[in-house]
Amino acid sequence: MWDRQVWDKAVAFHGHECPGLAIGFRVCEAVREKMGIGISEDEEIVCVTENDACGVDAIQALLSCTIGKGNLLYRGTGKQAFTFFNRKTGEKLRICLKPGKNKDMDRDQWQEYLLNAPIDEIFSFIEPHYDFPERGRLFSTVVCELCGEGAAEAKMHLQDGKPVCLDCFSNYNRVW
Repeated sequence: MWDRQVWDKAVAFHGHECPGLAIGFRVCEAVREKMGIGISEDEEIVCVTENDACGVDAIQALLSCTIGKGNLLYRGTGKQAFTFFNRKTGEKLRICLKPGKNKDMDRDQWQEYLLNAPIDEIFSFIEPHYDFPERGRLFSTVVCELCGEGAAEAKMHLQDGKPVCLDCFSNYNRVW
């Protein structure tokens, strides 16, 4: 395991210790071990997280994958799964928490297990079924014809022939 100082960095970013943060912490350790990945200066390392839970904070703090930089993408399946792409080497790896290990553990025992168990006991590792995400792009700002606020061109919709933002757009859906 990484030293206590690295764990403390993740805890400081997140605000407290918890099993969820321990999952993300060990994911960072696993991707470092399996792919040789460290801190991402730009978009050379991309993480696709399938959850919006505590572990994502460890990925931001320790690998520098962030939404603002465009190298942390959210795919809301609700799974404790994280896919990493290394644009320099072409490698990709999906890391998923194995279910059911915490059935007979309290919160503290679960966190201790996550921080100390062998990586291969905690996670499954597979090649993801999708390819590298597109690099982040800059888009022109378009002003919504209804509210007057600007939004990225790629997020705008046409309604009655006018550009409107997601908040103002009336979705047409007759199928449930």
